[in-house]
Amino acid sequence: MSNIDLNRIPRHVAIIMDGNGRWAKERGMARVQGHKAGMESLREIVRHSSELGVQYLTVYAFSTENWKRPEDEVSGIFKLVVIYVKSEIRELSANNVKVNVIGDWSRLPADSKDAIQYAIDTTAANTGLQFNIALNYGGRAEILRAARLLAEDIASGRVSAEDASEDMISDRLYTAGMPDPELIIRTGGEQRLSNFLTWQSAYSELVVTPVYWPDFSPEEYDKAIAEYQSRDRRFGGIKA
Repeated sequence: MSNIDLNRIPRHVAIIMDGNGRWAKERGMARVQGHKAGMESLREIVRHSSELGVQYLTVYAFSTENWKRPEDEVSGIFKLVVIYVKSEIRELSANNVKVNVIGDWSRLPADSKDAIQYAIDTTAANTGLQFNIALNYGGRAEILRAARLLAEDIASGRVSAEDASEDMISDRLYTAGMPDPELIIRTGGEQRLSNFLTWQSAYSELVVTPVYWPDFSPEEYDKAIAEYQSRDRRFGGIKA
């Protein structure tokens, strides 16, 4: 933490946890072993986020496009969701972390849905870090869902079309009531958002690291925050 200003920690950090498969391939392992190794990194980053005073941490765990992956990899990821909840729920609760899931997780296997609901219910009263897990999530699908909800309200007369605003879209997103992420970190070196927080990322600072997610340590996290703190955020204006 020596290189970061603890008084300027971003309130909301989002992470695209990429590189699990490549990490495993380079070691001659099955891809699901990379996802398992990534679970260890997730544990450390959630813990470190809480220690730093981050208020919201959103991680991209499974996208709407990830269903295209091999069936054994997809089923392995969902099994890891169950394992993660069972192994981490006690520490999450002890650290006052509140678990939330964004995305349409109704399509997940029953045991995964049960584990998620258990985590949400068990941590519902916690007031510390809000840990958002994006599961079966896509940014465009989220915007479409919000637009449909707003259209229903307009059709019913609850909202007039003339009054429709950006805030009304924001209020119908999965992240309603949360600040937009100030910092989005992508591990693994790819330089794209991959349909992640499409609406919310309009003015997010993007930090890309070549480090694969299983090797992403609290020290690497601090480097990304230090990079964020070095940026001049003008939001379309100019510095006085």
